[in-house]
Amino acid sequence: MLAKLVKKLTEPFRRSIRNKLILTMIFLSVVPVIAVTGLAAENSRTTMESEVIVTNQSNMKWTGVYLGDQFAQLNNLIYSVLISPHLSDYLANIEEASLSAQFTAQKNIMDTLTNLFYSAGTQVIGVEMYLAEPGKLFTINASQNDIGTVSGVPEPYRVLFEENQDFIIRTDESNPEQFLLIRSINRFENQEKLGAISLKIRWSMLDQTLDLIGRGEQHQVLIAGGDGQILYQPGGQAPSGETLQLIRQTDDEQGYFKMAGQYVFHNTIDPVGLKLVTIIPNSFINQSALDTMRFGIIIGAVSVAVSVLIAILLAWRTATPIVMLARSMQGLGLIRETELPHSNRVDEIGLLETKLNNMSSRIKEHIKTEYSINLEKKTAELKALQAQINPHFLQNTLQMIGTMLFTKKPAECYEIIRSLSEMFRYVIRDPDDLASLKAELDHLGNYMKIQQQRFSARLHYSVEIDESLLSSSVPKLTLQPIVENAFIHGLDSKSGEWRVELSVYGDDEAVCIRIRDNGIGIEADQLARLRNRLSSQSGQVWTYGHRIGIQNVASRLHLHFGAEGGIRIDSERGKGTTVTVRLPAETGGESDEGEY
Repeated sequence: MLAKLVKKLTEPFRRSIRNKLILTMIFLSVVPVIAVTGLAAENSRTTMESEVIVTNQSNMKWTGVYLGDQFAQLNNLIYSVLISPHLSDYLANIEEASLSAQFTAQKNIMDTLTNLFYSAGTQVIGVEMYLAEPGKLFTINASQNDIGTVSGVPEPYRVLFEENQDFIIRTDESNPEQFLLIRSINRFENQEKLGAISLKIRWSMLDQTLDLIGRGEQHQVLIAGGDGQILYQPGGQAPSGETLQLIRQTDDEQGYFKMAGQYVFHNTIDPVGLKLVTIIPNSFINQSALDTMRFGIIIGAVSVAVSVLIAILLAWRTATPIVMLARSMQGLGLIRETELPHSNRVDEIGLLETKLNNMSSRIKEHIKTEYSINLEKKTAELKALQAQINPHFLQNTLQMIGTMLFTKKPAECYEIIRSLSEMFRYVIRDPDDLASLKAELDHLGNYMKIQQQRFSARLHYSVEIDESLLSSSVPKLTLQPIVENAFIHGLDSKSGEWRVELSVYGDDEAVCIRIRDNGIGIEADQLARLRNRLSSQSGQVWTYGHRIGIQNVASRLHLHFGAEGGIRIDSERGKGTTVTVRLPAETGGESDEGEY
């Protein structure tokens, strides 16, 4: 029976080489992936566990120190009242003093408490002082400033007197977001309790310090009393009763303990004796092990490659016709003038060879036709764009010259006309040539001279050039369109002073031309889309629109210099834009200097 079952299960693999290859590749790829991934995941989990323990112990230590400093500062505020001579005089002469003297003494105490309240900051929202012997309760807060008479010990101070404690910290029952720091007033000679002072404080004053622990969405951070009861928990689900019981049993030393599904770190906050607790679930640590799955993919790829080699060896003799067809397909060249070999087969493989040959011929013919048409169209569009000056710029310049004829000296008018003439002479020459960086900068200088005349003192243009780089070659009309783009999209909508800064610098690898303006900048999403278009150049020339755009400049840089030439744009909304043109250090090309 068992033999028949084994035979039935193995029959598909004995009769089909395809099934054998599938089984072999699955075995060779899955087993190593599972083994290596499991080991890597466990190693990562162990490492992450050690790192979490060490990091959190360090964070708990320093957070406890800083919390202790904060509570010490609050204690110092109370001590400033305890050592006040006004309090000592009031307690010493409470029965013997006249009504006038008692009123003066009470006023002095109220002034002391008021000074404490207003010097403590916004996190302290109330100050109270209870004196047992006269039965007085002094209350200071934002809406109340009075002295009351009480017959018994008020509720917040009863525990202090009954348990004979010097201070206590308890959450305000009326508002869990606040707590009371209460310290007793003792007679110096016998430590008899004469009363107490309490500060009502927002728990939120500790949030910034608690952030030092590095709280995440899965972390639980809380402050508990010496009895293990939770006094403050900024967020998250309250820990279980078992966890609170273990926290209650911890000593005053810093440490941690591991429970089912979580790690609990604890530390004592000196000098108040509260417990700082952080609870981290195991899922936070185990999550890092999932990241090692990418290593399993790498091992799987290697295993698949090995299994493919084994499959080739097994199928060598039985898959010869398919191999021959594959070799024929390898000889297919859609661009090259090559002919596919013919095997003169009359079966399905021969039919595929014939159809493939006919298809390749039609594709070649189509590619040639489309390539020629597109190349001619793009070349014509690029030449048309490079042979013109922005009509708006030309119109504004001519209007400015007409105005200058009536207001400026002839020499100044001639200088602007000469700059415009030089620009015309530069752009009408063959656009396919490379120009020297000096000639391109001279063309940009003529453009900026006209712009500075138009915008007068509002426009500030500065240049910083490494003259040793002026012989470098650059496609014509690279820089002026970028600066024109800065005026149209960056400066035109900005009020106040305009600044355009140009600098040329480089090293052994590249020549960089940086153009910076203080315009309105580019929105983050728009900048991301523009960078994506500039980085995905495919050799085509972008020529849509009526101006030479920045994509056109980037395309021509890519066509001339390949990956070594390009444009980078950095911008921040409201602060301006920086465009950096990168050229290879050895660009070669012919210089156009002085050939205007």
